[in-house]
Parts: sequence; structure tokens; C-alpha cells
Amino acid sequence: MTIVVGTAGHIDHGKTTLLRALTGIDADRLPEERARGMTIDVGYAHFALDDGTEIDFVDVPGHDRLVGNMLVGAGEVDAAMLVVAADDGPRAQTVEHLDLLDALGIHHGLAVVTKADLVDEVRLAEVAASVRELLAGTTLAGVPVVAASVGGGTHATGATGLGLLRAELRALRDAVAAEARPRSDDPARLAVDRVFGVRGRGVVVTGSLRGRELARGAELRLVPSGRRARAREIQVHGMSVERATEGRTALNLAGVNEAEVHRGHVLATGPDVVATDRLLAVLRRRGADSPRPADSPRPEGAGSRGTNRAVLHLGTDAVETLVVRRGRLASQLGDGSEVAILRLARPIAAAVGHRFVLRPPDPIRPIGGIVLDPSPPRGVSRRRATPERLEAVAAAVTTEAVSPADRARALVELHGAVPVARLEEIAGSARPPGLLVAGPVALAADVAAAVGTGAVEAVAAYHADHPLEAGIPAATLQAGVATMLRRSVTVERSAGEVVAGAFIDALVAAVRVGRNGGRIMAAGRSPEPSADRRAAMDRLVAALSSPSPGGLAEAARAAGCPPDAVRALESAGDIIRVEADLAFSRPTYERFAAVALERAAAGPVSPAAFRDAVGSSRRYVMALLEDFNRRGILIRTPDGHVRGPAAPVDGPAAPVPAAGADRRPRR
Repeated sequence: MTIVVGTAGHIDHGKTTLLRALTGIDADRLPEERARGMTIDVGYAHFALDDGTEIDFVDVPGHDRLVGNMLVGAGEVDAAMLVVAADDGPRAQTVEHLDLLDALGIHHGLAVVTKADLVDEVRLAEVAASVRELLAGTTLAGVPVVAASVGGGTHATGATGLGLLRAELRALRDAVAAEARPRSDDPARLAVDRVFGVRGRGVVVTGSLRGRELARGAELRLVPSGRRARAREIQVHGMSVERATEGRTALNLAGVNEAEVHRGHVLATGPDVVATDRLLAVLRRRGADSPRPADSPRPEGAGSRGTNRAVLHLGTDAVETLVVRRGRLASQLGDGSEVAILRLARPIAAAVGHRFVLRPPDPIRPIGGIVLDPSPPRGVSRRRATPERLEAVAAAVTTEAVSPADRARALVELHGAVPVARLEEIAGSARPPGLLVAGPVALAADVAAAVGTGAVEAVAAYHADHPLEAGIPAATLQAGVATMLRRSVTVERSAGEVVAGAFIDALVAAVRVGRNGGRIMAAGRSPEPSADRRAAMDRLVAALSSPSPGGLAEAARAAGCPPDAVRALESAGDIIRVEADLAFSRPTYERFAAVALERAAAGPVSPAAFRDAVGSSRRYVMALLEDFNRRGILIRTPDGHVRGPAAPVDGPAAPVPAAGADRRPRR
């Protein structure tokens, strides 16, 4: 396993010189760095252990004005190497860098007392003791402290302590590997820390690769811009490789140009990294009582409950941030940490579980944090935020032993409704139990229960108000369920009807309601009409058996037959509608059709002859003849109506073609 170790320490304490002695690589890559003898931007080096594996180093600047650049490197390291010069001892940037490592929660590392050859043994022991004391109040408490020099001093000749340092680095690598959560199933991501163009090759980026291995040719998302890129070539330690595992990696990208990629962007293969300008986060202030040198600023209080400004450092990005410690999405947790909303000046790339540092204005000490949700609840879903739910999300995200499925469930409980695509971002294929998936959205158990109860009650109320109808129209119930959902949780309006339809399907599958065609009825209710309803339907059929039945709407009112029962009769074929407000019973219609066909067999039939044959009036026979033409039973000619293509071949009986069919020849 390759690990990434970040250096830390005050300016001119020998970080870059020590790396050069260890690796043979000069991490000061910029001409101005070499000219001024100080690291200005992040540098990189690596060296091979005796077992053939390698350790990557990120060398950061130690000047107080370059702390932002220091965090570019520290944001993506596995362990830290704190460097303190023996002749100078811990200084301001020693403490500030240590505060930042502490805020990031980095607990693997070691300390190196450099320039050991410039002091005597007493001074060396004093500085080592002060370093241990300084580390004691931080996440790096108890890490090894090694003395080393690269030679040229007055108290020793040649490099000393480098062998011991290499042994400690190997032990550090083993400790990180033993504790690291397996990340081979996580999507690959690389936080960009350098971007440059190569003539004839295009844009090249570097960063620390995390997650599963990355293969040459892999398709990548560039977040937050959303652009797509392809890994045309992969290099590790200057060598082209077909696949790269975790560690320092360079990618030659196709599909983007140099102007489109910046430090702070993230290249990802999966959907878990998203673009966002709001974060729900847990903030943890650490190590306030650790010993501090006299020249370092004193820490202040945790800040008032309200709104504060700070700079957020996440991965290799930095952005101005408003820290909101009030409202429903803010809470003090039992362990002294707090949940807050971070409003960012611009979108950045973030994912659940990412660590970050907030640097408030001086002299307030930096604050460490973890992203709980890069897409916090909005709209009515914010009303679901309670201290208990926020505590549950914080525990699910910050506890390593919690499964991705349980982490996703805690977020669904907070939001009430989460797109299934987001669940897959967090939990992969391990869908959390206890959730109702309605189409594209997963609903929390309490939301599903409340809306389900409301839907069942709506069906029962409709039965009470419309006892003769089979049930509530599905479209009416769907609109009502969509309204109930939007009043409970934030669901996109465009998706509301789809989610409501899938929710009703789930209620039918669970036998909480029944379906009868386009109607939803109470569970256990027979789809057969009640006696009263059947009697009303029979009365209407009888009324429409007359050669002159009158208007359909008036006949239905007289029979006491509700509109849905009329539609049921029409759907079953018991009545045949020939105009919007004119229908006949099926036997009457078929008798008229048979008469028309019998007459047409002897020659063209005129409207007057058909009227006399059936004993009706011109109004009704004209509507019937037009309907026969529309269905293809007859065809109108200049001489009268003749048999059409839908007329039976072997006799005058006239089966009714499908309603709305138009079998007339096209002109």
C-alpha cells in the first residue's frame, strides 16, 4: 500500500532539505523557490522502502502567509511528518501547522527534530521534549520523535538519524495500512493540486488518488464544472502505467483544456462527489489546552451561536464561507461538537464524509469538520431537522463502523424523501431496509406511513360521499397524494405526480387499497357494483333501449346512474355511444345495425327508408347512420348507404367494431 505523508513545520526548519536527503528529489520545483531558499507552493517527492513499496511525500510551505498553500497539500494526506529545527525549537508556524493537522483529524505521523548536528545533546533533548509536550494535546499525541541531520554541522559530521527515520516511516506505513478502511470499492477520485499543459499532449493534472484503482482510458467527471474527461495516460512517479492505485498520480486528460481545470477541482468516476454551495457539517474544535510557544496566537472561544465568516479548506480547494449556527439545521451535539450549515461563496466538489478545515479570522484557532450532507434539506424538509435526527446523521457519517446502508438511512430520515440516485451514491447497491421506494424517490418510514394513512382515508371518504361509484378516480387520488407528499417533504414538482403514482401502486401491492380499472377502492371492497348501483345501471340500459331515447345525460340523471357507472356500462359494451350525448343499449343498437344491413343487401338505403324501418325519427337515424359509417358497417354513396368493410360476410348480423374505429375508405 502506498501512503501519502505531508510535511509540516515552521519556515526554514529543513523540511525540503530533509526530503532531498531521504529521496534524492528536490521538492522545490519553482525557480523562485530555489532562488529564495524557501518553499512557496506545494512540492512532491517519493522514495522506495526496502520491501519495494514506496511512500509519497507532500512538501508544504512553512511561511505564515502561505498557510493556504500548506492546506492544499495537507488536505489529501494519510499521515504527517512534523519538522522542528533543533536550534530554533517549536515556533509559530509549527503550532499553526499542528493545529491544522489536528483539525483535519490526522492521527498517524511522526516528528523529526532536524539540524541535530547544530546543537549539543542537552539542547537536542530539550527540543525533543518540547515537541512531545506540544503533540500531547493533539491527534498526533504519542507519535515517535526522531532526531536527524543531513550533515555539515559543528557537533557531528555527515548525515545522522536517516536510517532510523526510514525505519519509522516504514512502521508508519504499516500502521496506516492496518487501520485504513478498505476503499477498493469506493469510486476513484483525485483532488487536483497542479494543472499544466504539455506541448503536443494537452492538459496534465496531479493529485492524490483515492478509492479503487484507475485504469488508462477511464471516463471521469470533473466536479464542480460537470465536464467529462478521459484519462488518456496515467503516470506514477514519472513512469507510465496502465493502472494506478492510491497515491500520488498524474493524469494526461482528453476532453478538456487547461483553462477548464483548476486546483481544487475533483476528478471522479462515481456519482458520490457532487457540486454544491451548501454543506451540512459537524464542527469539532480540538486541542484548545495544548502547550503553545510564546510567539503563537492564543485560541479564542468557539464563537457565538449565529453566523460567522471563515475560509473553508476541503481537499485541495479553498472558498470563503458563511458558517450558520442557528436555525433548524444547527444543533449542539452531546460530545461538544456542533452541526451547522456552511454557505459557500461558490460551488465546490464535496461528498459525504469528506474532512475539512475552517480558518476563521485571527486569532481564532482553526476548526475541523466533516461533511454530513453535501445536499442539505431544503424547503419543507427542513422542518424534519431535529437534534435527534442531526445527532443520528453525525454518528452515522463520522463512525467508521457504520455501514453505507445505515448512513444512507440516517440521511433519508433527516430529509424524509431522497432520490434513489442519491442512495446509490452513498450506499451503492446496499439499499437500506425500512424505506419505501416510490418510483425515483425513497421515502422515510414515517412519511410513507403518514401519506399512506392519508391516501386510505381519502379513498374511504370518497366512498362515503359517492356510495354509488366504484371508487375514487386514480388521477384524483394521485393528485391528492402528490399534494400530501409536497406538504410533508421536499419533492420536485415535476416528479411529484410520478412519485404519487408509484406510491399508489405500492399501496395496491400491499393490499391497503384495491384497483378497479381507473378507480381506486377500499381494500376488500368488491369490484362488483352495489345493488343500488346495479339497479341504477339497469334503469339506464332500459331507458336507452327505446328507438328515441333522448339525451344520455338526462337519461342518466333520471335513472340515478352516476357518471362513472355510465362509463363502466360503455366500457363493458352494455351501451353504445353514437354521439357525445346520445347512446343506445347494445341490443337496440345491434337490432338497428341488422336492419340497416338487411336493407343494404337489397340496394342502397336512404335515411328516410331506414327511419321508417326502425320506427324512429330523423334525428336518431341520421346519428345512427353516421356512426355506422364511422365504424365501417355502412358506406355512404351518392345513391344511399351500402354495406361497408366491417359488415359481416355471411349474414346481416352486425357485430359492433371497437368504439371510435374509423373504417371508412380514405379519399
